[in-house]
Amino acid sequence: MLSVEHVTKKYGGFTALEDVSLTFTPGVYGLLAPNGAGKTTLIKMLTTLIFPTSGQILWNGEDIHALDETYRGLLGYLPQEFGYYPGYTPRQFLRYASALQCIPRREAEERIDRLLRLVGLEDAANKKMRQFSGGMLQRVGIAQAMLNEPELLILDEPTAGLDPRERVRFRNLIHSLASDRTVILSTHIVSDIETIAGQIVMFRDHRLYCCDSPSAVCARFQGKVFEVPAGTAVQPGQFLLSERQGEHGAVVRLLCDAPPEGGVPVTPGLEDAFLAIYREGAE
Repeated sequence: MLSVEHVTKKYGGFTALEDVSLTFTPGVYGLLAPNGAGKTTLIKMLTTLIFPTSGQILWNGEDIHALDETYRGLLGYLPQEFGYYPGYTPRQFLRYASALQCIPRREAEERIDRLLRLVGLEDAANKKMRQFSGGMLQRVGIAQAMLNEPELLILDEPTAGLDPRERVRFRNLIHSLASDRTVILSTHIVSDIETIAGQIVMFRDHRLYCCDSPSAVCARFQGKVFEVPAGTAVQPGQFLLSERQGEHGAVVRLLCDAPPEGGVPVTPGLEDAFLAIYREGAE
């Protein structure tokens, strides 16, 4: 179990995160917030790349910095842009990464074969990575993050730049990996986590806003989201969420406490909740 206890991170006079407390158990956690909200700061602290200004981060009750290499040995990490050698094949790259982690050669070969099958790259195992799409490279990144069979897997913006098909494949892969480990996925793309995350972690004003299930996050706005025909004037107290093409023409979704004239109540989705929480002027 990973515990974040009253953690604050400051850079001079700027507070990136303030008094954040969280508990992570096995399953998928989605860190969902706009750029600059503190997601990457938390990720860097969880991966020991930076230190909290105050508070502590514990793994099974022990400080992760005191655990040092023991903690890093159970951690798998895929940064937003991971380094690789374009002239290497996935098999060569994973052999290199396993050597850096001091995994015995025979054991490493068995893991590499298994991971290449897991990420769907067995047929491309001996092709140069310079030929790979963004999605294929991210799958290599997942494989290297899984080499040490981590109990904690942390992924920072893993689907940035991927096409829709690659993102769906990636989400399916992450879901399969979370059955017996904690997976923390940082993103600002709602669809990446709406279907796979059991818990959504959101920050606002550099503090923890919520850690709850997607349905519970959406339920905060039940009875407050309505659709009206496009072109309807937005009145005071109403907030424009989005626009879409409906069955009978374009419609817009509004957030408001009272039903607008001609408005049809709709069930809020996670995108509605995201836009409502981070609406202009909400912070």
